[in-house]
Amino acid sequence: MLDESHVRPSLPGRAVFWLTIYLGTLAALGPLAIDMYLPAFPRIAENFHVQIPDIQRTLASYFIGLAIGQLIYGPLADRFGRKRPLYFGLTLFALSSAGCALAWNVPSLTLIRFIQALGGCAEMVIARAIVRDLFNDQQSAKVFSSLLLVMGLAPILAPLLGGFLAVHLSWRAIFWFVTIAGVATLFSTAFFFHESLPADRRIRQSPKEILGTYAYLLRHRDFMLHAMTVSIGTAGLFAYVGGSPYVFEKIFHISESHFGLYFGPIACGIIGMSQVNGFLASRFDIRKILRSALFVHAGAGILLVIDSRTGIGGFWGIFIPLWLIIASMGFVFPNTTVLAMSPHGRIAGNASAVLGFLQFGVSAVISEIVVAIQNHQLIPTSLPMSATIAICSTSALCLNLLTHSAPTTPNRSEEAEGSILAAEY
Repeated sequence: MLDESHVRPSLPGRAVFWLTIYLGTLAALGPLAIDMYLPAFPRIAENFHVQIPDIQRTLASYFIGLAIGQLIYGPLADRFGRKRPLYFGLTLFALSSAGCALAWNVPSLTLIRFIQALGGCAEMVIARAIVRDLFNDQQSAKVFSSLLLVMGLAPILAPLLGGFLAVHLSWRAIFWFVTIAGVATLFSTAFFFHESLPADRRIRQSPKEILGTYAYLLRHRDFMLHAMTVSIGTAGLFAYVGGSPYVFEKIFHISESHFGLYFGPIACGIIGMSQVNGFLASRFDIRKILRSALFVHAGAGILLVIDSRTGIGGFWGIFIPLWLIIASMGFVFPNTTVLAMSPHGRIAGNASAVLGFLQFGVSAVISEIVVAIQNHQLIPTSLPMSATIAICSTSALCLNLLTHSAPTTPNRSEEAEGSILAAEY
C-alpha cells in the first residue's frame, strides 16, 4: 500500500488558505462565463433580432463544451500533471472569451461559447483533482465547502456586474471582462501554483486504456450513484440558471439592472450552507448530512411546482423554494464529490473528468428541454422551469437512497485500484 503521507503532503494552514482561494478562483472561472451574461439575455436577443430562448441555446452549447472537454483534460492531467493542461485551457478560454465579444450573430456566439467551454472546463476538472491530490476525505469535504465560498462570489457579483456593464456599456463588455479574468488567472497559475502531482505518480495511458478506465468508472456502482446524484442536482441548478432570466424578467418584470439583487441572495444560500457543511463534515458522517439535505432539496422542489401551478405567494412563492433548493446544493456538491472520488486517487483526473462530463452533459440536455418548452408556450409561466427542477431534485434523492448508507472503507489503496484497472486491460 502506498504511504498516504506521500500521496497527500501535510500543508500548513496559511498554505491551505491561499490554495483554497486560488482553487476557488480557478473553479469559478467557467461558471463566471455563465452567470455574468444572464442579465443581458434580453439585450443580446434585441441586438441579434431573436427571442430570449434562442439566446438560452448559447447556454446549452456551453454545457455541452464543458461536458466533452472534461473527458479530454482528465487523462491529460493524470499524464502531464496539473499545470500544463491548465496553461492550455486558460489560454483557450481567454481567446474564445474575446471571440464571444466579437460574435456577429447567434450561431457564431453559440459556436464560440462551445469553444470557450472547452477551455473553461480544464480549470474545473483540475481543481477537483488537486484537492484529491493533497487532502484526505474529511479534509476534502471541508476544502470543497471552502471552495464553494470562494466560487459563490461569482453568482452573487457576476449578474450585478454583468447587468451594470450591459446597461452602461454593452453586452459585449461582459465578455471582455471575462477575457481579462482568464488572462489574470493564467498569470497567477504561472507564478503562484506549484504542481500537485509529482512525475513519479503520473500515469501514461493509451487511448484504449483511457477508455478502459472510463468503462471501469461507469461500471463502479457507488461512483455512478454519487456522480448521477450530483449531476441531476446540477441539472436542476442550471435549469434555474437558464430559466430565471425568462421567469424573473418576463413574468415578474424585474429589470436586468436589478436581476442580480434577487439572483445574489439565492447564491448566498449555497455559500452559507457550504460553510455549515464544512463545520458538520468534521463531526458527522457526510453520507447522513447528504441524505438529509436531499430530502429538503426534493421537498422544496415539490413546493416550487405547487406555487408555480397555483400562483400562491406570487413572486415570493417562487423565490423562497428556489432559495431552499439552491441552498441545499451547498451540502450536495461537496459531499457527493468526495464520496464519488474518494476511492479513485490513482486516477483522480479521470474520475474528475467523468464526474464533470456527467454533470454538464445532463445539464445540457435539461437546459435544452427547458428552452424548447419556453419557446412553445403560449402564456408566459414559470412552470417549465419549476417542473424541471422538481423532477431533478426528487430524482437525486431517489438515487441517493440506492447508495450504501454505511461508510465504506475510506481511501482504498491505490495499488488495489491499480490491480483492478490492470485486469480491465
